[in-house]
Amino acid sequence: MDISNLTIESAHEALKNKEISCVDMTKAFLDNAKKSNDELNIFITISEEEALQQALEVDKKIAAGEEIGILEGIPVGIKDLINTKGVRTTCASKMLDDFVPPYDATVVKKLRDLGMVMIGKTNLDEFACGVSTEHSYYGVTKNPHNPEYVSGGSSGGSAAALVVNSCLYTLGTDTGGSVRAPASFCGIVGMKGTYGRVSRSGVTAMASSLDTVAPLAKNVRDTAIVFQAIAGLDNLDSTTLHADVPNYLEKIENGVSGMKIGIPKEYFSDDTDPEVKQSVMDAVKELEKQGAEIVNISLPSTKYAVAFYYIVMPAELSANLARFDGIRFGHRPKNEGDGLVDYYFNARGEGFGDEIKRRIMVGTYVLSAGYKDAYYKKAQKVRTLIIRDFEEAFQKVDAIVGPTVPYTAFKIGDKISDPLMMYLADVLTIPVSAAGCPAISVPCGKNSKGLPIGMQIAVPQLEESRLFQIARAYEKSVS
Repeated sequence: MDISNLTIESAHEALKNKEISCVDMTKAFLDNAKKSNDELNIFITISEEEALQQALEVDKKIAAGEEIGILEGIPVGIKDLINTKGVRTTCASKMLDDFVPPYDATVVKKLRDLGMVMIGKTNLDEFACGVSTEHSYYGVTKNPHNPEYVSGGSSGGSAAALVVNSCLYTLGTDTGGSVRAPASFCGIVGMKGTYGRVSRSGVTAMASSLDTVAPLAKNVRDTAIVFQAIAGLDNLDSTTLHADVPNYLEKIENGVSGMKIGIPKEYFSDDTDPEVKQSVMDAVKELEKQGAEIVNISLPSTKYAVAFYYIVMPAELSANLARFDGIRFGHRPKNEGDGLVDYYFNARGEGFGDEIKRRIMVGTYVLSAGYKDAYYKKAQKVRTLIIRDFEEAFQKVDAIVGPTVPYTAFKIGDKISDPLMMYLADVLTIPVSAAGCPAISVPCGKNSKGLPIGMQIAVPQLEESRLFQIARAYEKSVS
């Protein structure tokens, strides 16, 4: 069987009908993971023994004539800052190089209960801080479409893993665009739900008011299936929402006829690559052909989004990473120094990479006495303006569409020496995160160099069903 054409749904049917055993399918995905890892550096840890054991259990169940669920036996890759009991979880940092969690994150427990087969832990920027995976302690994940280019970040390994057929879906995290951007760069589907829709328990925190756990898959239906499995209230995470989880497949094929699609002028500025603009507008025309009404709108606070994000995110990051001190958690320094302060300096100096140190210093500064009001509190007021922009827009339209990233994947090393240019990659994804709204990136073509382009669709909070419906309508029109 050619596993490159499998989706979650088709793999489920193949297993159910005994066209392939779960062990044989798992071995095929593991082979791809190992082969591609040498060149592309997608996985930090490949959990072969565990995957094969999980697959064997599924085969036993099928042989006994028992029904299997839609995700049972389906190979998955998990971003390496999501806790997996008994399997190393490094956050792509020297600080946690040998950390093995004693418990599963809630999302992993949910998938484990549904019979997942975990191929391994995917690479990322250290502690999820980056847009290219160039900040991983274990090296950059290269783009499968052209290894000279980045795969995006921070969930770059999770996106690239799907392109090389080493798993059928992956989990990442999206704080300011960390799933949507690599999905765009790698030409697959990646979405984030409403803030609080998915539990963050057992997921290493970056910016707690923005973090979301998010699925990536080969198509929209598969993404909806995974999101269905991981969404819901969790007593271990007080930020999760008291809201029922609907059946996301129920209306997914209903199309876009009668819907109003908003096109924000700020997302198509001179800073957006012309080829990206053209591809996205061609995709918008496809939606229009299917009966959607296209409405020009404005999101004026977009220009403040990056400034907001790079104040609030480092502030929350610096607080969250304070626990990694080399005593309770993290790297123990070679030279412990003469006292506790020396020990902290040495442990954190050796354990954290340059980008993490930069963000911790910025975050600590904007929270310090005399500066918190001038920076952190003011940034939160800007966030309110961004939220109001989206609230006003969604009174006029059902969804907002634009490029996911203003450009396609860039060459490895091109932006590494200029952090500000690197940060601008998230200029179109951050506003949606600030507003806490769900959004999805779907592939909508390639540029003249053969690199994928992504279209971002955003909808009001808790309207994920509508999000999948619109994304699926476009996907069907071009498949």
